Amino acid sequence: MNRPVEYAVAVERYLAASGLGAGSRRVYGIALATWSWALVERTPPPGAVRRKAVPPSVPLALLEAPQTPARLREAFAARSATVGARTANRELSALGSAVAWWCARGWLAADPTAGLRPLPVPKPRDASAGLRPHEVRAVLALPAPLREQAFWHLLHETRAPIERLLALDVDDLDLPGRRTRSRTAPVLRWSDGAARLLPLLTLGRVGGPLFTTARGRLSYRRAAETFTAATRPLDPNGRGWTLRRLQGAGGSGRP
Repeated sequence: MNRPVEYAVAVERYLAASGLGAGSRRVYGIALATWSWALVERTPPPGAVRRKAVPPSVPLALLEAPQTPARLREAFAARSATVGARTANRELSALGSAVAWWCARGWLAADPTAGLRPLPVPKPRDASAGLRPHEVRAVLALPAPLREQAFWHLLHETRAPIERLLALDVDDLDLPGRRTRSRTAPVLRWSDGAARLLPLLTLGRVGGPLFTTARGRLSYRRAAETFTAATRPLDPNGRGWTLRRLQGAGGSGRP
């Protein structure tokens, strides 16, 4: 097979012979097209714009130019700063695989990516880990109904089992003492946030479930679903957080 003149044509031939599925070929094609911008010292367009943009015309021989390894190093650093190490590493892997294939066919005399190494990728944060302080502040500042505000503050400040808080009755509370009344279970203590909200939640009530719905006691499922829905705008992943992450964030009291 004759050596192609254009980088884009070399990419097409590599993908056609790669044995990759249609979806993977598309991903590899986008990654390899992105490198064409770097080869002519241009910044690729961002996001979806890049996928629809026409890449610059690049001679395949440019990969053998003395300045190309340095250009690729600079582009890789800039790309990782823009899209993160994981995406930049994936794009580097695509280029490395293509270059190896081209070199095996004699289309390139040397590998311009030889000096590039994947960047370390930060471990994803444990989805069960407690919320960070700024996340807790954002949660407790949400414009939620009084019931939710009181429950979230109490959960954060006591770190008590969620089931136990939902089982509390109004007459279990010693509001002036900021504590629960209990002869069997450990006493729960809370601080300023819950101390401000609980008197409002229990105003005019002398008994019955502390946290209620129109049908009775607030259930774990309803409480969890409400919290996740309310925190969805705060979650960078858009999924919303769990009550256990708020509980794990810690507070001023202990169960």
